[in-house]
Amino acid sequence: MRVVIDTNVFVSALLSSRSLPAQLVRLWRQGHFSLLTSVEQIEELRRVTRYPKIRARLSPTLAGRLVNELRAVATVLDDLPVVTACRDPWDNYLLATIEAGDANILITGDKADLLSLERHAGGRIVTVRQFFELTGKVPQANN
Repeated sequence: MRVVIDTNVFVSALLSSRSLPAQLVRLWRQGHFSLLTSVEQIEELRRVTRYPKIRARLSPTLAGRLVNELRAVATVLDDLPVVTACRDPWDNYLLATIEAGDANILITGDKADLLSLERHAGGRIVTVRQFFELTGKVPQANN
């Protein structure tokens, strides 16, 4: 299964090691699915984790490790198609990543813009909880 994870889910995972997003990242690290990302997303993750309100709650080392891991382990796409389907133009690169990587699922917490689309280019757009329900993966109880 090819999966795209929105930056907001990665940031949530970094902020709380017991959260559903953190459990999702652990599933990826354990090889339960292939992660697709893009140069745009890696840059966004680097930028967002440097915001003062995020830096106050997050170790730069932890954020840097995730960025390095994405570069080394995920499939990084660097030639994305132009997509204008999302109301928020800053999220269109995620939809382009679905297209370029033929992703099955985009996992996001963006209710207003991405989740309202439900699908794009054959890929479903779901929350972290919906991903666990769809795949039958059972989140671990706060460990």
